[in-house]
This record gives sequence, C-alpha cells and structure tokens, in this order.
Amino acid sequence: MTPRILTGLEHFIKKGSGFLKGKKIGLLANPASVNNRLEHALNVVHTLYPDDLKAAFSPQHGFFAQKQDNMIETDHFTDPDLNIPVFSLYSRNRKPTREMFDLIDILLVDLQDAGCRVYTFIYTISYCMELAARTGKEVMILDRPNPVGGIQVEGNLLEEEFASFVGRFPVPMRHGFTAGEISLFFNDRFAIDCDLSILPMKGWKRKMYYKDTGLEWILPSPNLPTPESCIVYPGQVVFEGTCLSEGRGTTRPFEFIGAPWLDSARLKQRVESRMEGIILRPAAFEPTFGKWSGETCNGVQIHVVDRWKYKPCKTALLILQEIVRLHPEHFTLKQPPYEYEYEKMPLDLILGSRNIRKKIFGMQDIDDIEQNWQGELDTFIQNAKEYHLYD
Repeated sequence: MTPRILTGLEHFIKKGSGFLKGKKIGLLANPASVNNRLEHALNVVHTLYPDDLKAAFSPQHGFFAQKQDNMIETDHFTDPDLNIPVFSLYSRNRKPTREMFDLIDILLVDLQDAGCRVYTFIYTISYCMELAARTGKEVMILDRPNPVGGIQVEGNLLEEEFASFVGRFPVPMRHGFTAGEISLFFNDRFAIDCDLSILPMKGWKRKMYYKDTGLEWILPSPNLPTPESCIVYPGQVVFEGTCLSEGRGTTRPFEFIGAPWLDSARLKQRVESRMEGIILRPAAFEPTFGKWSGETCNGVQIHVVDRWKYKPCKTALLILQEIVRLHPEHFTLKQPPYEYEYEKMPLDLILGSRNIRKKIFGMQDIDDIEQNWQGELDTFIQNAKEYHLYD
C-alpha cells in the first residue's frame, strides 16, 4: 500500500543537506524511526550530514526496542558503523546530561508515540527540551501520526501529586496530540521555553488511525506489536497496576487480560452490554513471562468492532470494577516500585489519581466517574486546539 502521508522524516529528506549544514546533530530515535522505504533515520541523517551527525539517543526499551518491561535499563554504546556514541535515556537516569548535549547543537527527534499519557517517550522528549533550554541547544521534532487519531480525547487529567515518568503533566490518558503537537503544548504551557521547531507531516488528518495512513507499522516498543494494540492501550494499560495479566508474554499484549481464577463468561456478561464498540471474547492464554508466567489464565480478548464508539479509558475502568466485584477474594493491586516510584501505588500513578481508584473500588457508577472528569477534559480539549498542526 502506498503511504497516504509523508512523515516528518520524509519532510527532512526533502529539505536536503543544506539547512542544517555546519550544525552538530544529535538524533533521538528507535526502530520505528524509518522513512517510507523503511530505512532508519540514523542512516538517513548520516547520508545527508556525514560530517555533522555526532550522537544518537534512545528512549525506554532501548535503541533497538529490545527491552521488554518497565525498569529494565539499557546501556550506552558506540555505533560500530558510524563510530558515534548512542546514549540511553533510560539507564541509571532518565534525563540527558550536559556532557551529552555538549556534543551537539541541535537534537532531531523522530519517535513514534502511542497517543497515551503513560507512554514515556513524550517525557523523554520533555527532559531533552528542558536541557536544551538551559544549554542553548535547538530541538526539532520530525513528526509522526498519533496511531489512535487526533479527534477522540478521553480520561481524567493527571493530578500533580501523582506526577511520575508515566505522567509528568496534567493531560488526559488519551491526549489526541501528535508528538510534535504535545511538544509544543509542553514547551508553552509548562514554560520550558526551548528553541523548538516541528517538521510536520504532509497529508495526515486528525481522523486518521494508523491503518489509514498507508505507513508500515514498526513496533515502537515490544508490547505494542500492532496498531490494534495502540487502540486498546489507553484503557488496558491500567491492568499493569493490578495482579491481572495485561497480556505481556503473549502475542496480543493489552488485548488480553486475565488470571487463573477469572470468570470470563460472567465478566463478558457484565461489561459488554454497557460498552459500545467492543466484543469481549472469552479466552485462555499462558504468558511466557510477566505476571502468571507459565500458568493458564482465564480471561478475555477485547475486540474493537467500532473504534468511533469505543471508549478505552471508560471501558477499562468498568472491566476493572467488575473484576473487583466478581473476585474480591482474589483481586489485589500491584505493589511499588513502578517506574522508579517506590511509595505510591502503581495503579494511582497510571490513573494519575488516587480518587479515581477509590471511586472504582467504592463501586461508584462508571458513568458518574466519567461525568466528573468531563469539565476539566472539555477545558483541555479547547486549550489543545491552539497547538494543533493538522486539520
């Protein structure tokens, strides 16, 4: 299928080798950073600027997206072909250092985001922007599609008390921005004041999901293997904060959830009739690693049959509440640490709120919980339009 859009990397290629000539270049990238011929951005930039590319940087999961889980760090290394350092921004620290930025004048960022607040790539970008502002460096985002579109925005805004590496700023779980747009939002709204520019896409529309773009999907992290994974991720990620398997260690992470004791038939009955756009298919699976590794889990696979009616955040909260209701004797929360936070509950960090968790466990109606966050969400949606780059 011929791509319907041109990414920011393609825009960069079309500009040729003149506009950054003489600047020392760094590149923040991972395996999904490819052009329409599936050539990696590192090679693309080196071809255009063979004498100016000085360093590369990688986000969580590593430059090759080889690390499976949270708090699994990657090391710095030297690229054997280009003989430049590749700095991990998910190692002993999650932030770049001045010594790293001493090598460059401008940082190019080409990362495929997931469109979800807890996906850490946007915070790696924000830390780079903060250091760039302090050191007088430039940051240029080579923009890519939000894989779940730019129209649907959902969820509560993160509360400041629960800021972490899975949520630095008060945005909803499904934020509706591209990586370029949310970088503009962070830079302005939170006074980072970095010298920031965006190389936009051509042809991307806010209504587009990833499969509408014609681009090949390259998994940006091991547990988002398909565009369908991204569609369910803004909801199903909450199960990372519980004793249930969220499907890690299977071929369909975040689409599967379950545990050996789960009554999948009753769960389907209680949830499916209240949520539009999905079918819950009872399923059994055996994770090869992670929670319940080597044990058969009873669970469900969530099939999205109407992506415009499906509300991933609300659906996941209802599923969670009904599992608590069905299995109070078995259900437990995951305990800290989680993403380098050693005191707060992981579920609270993922939800960005302790109150939401208490309401779920207190059996408050999910419709009421959704209504309670709607006012702040409407304000966010209105403010976000100022940073939209696409129709």
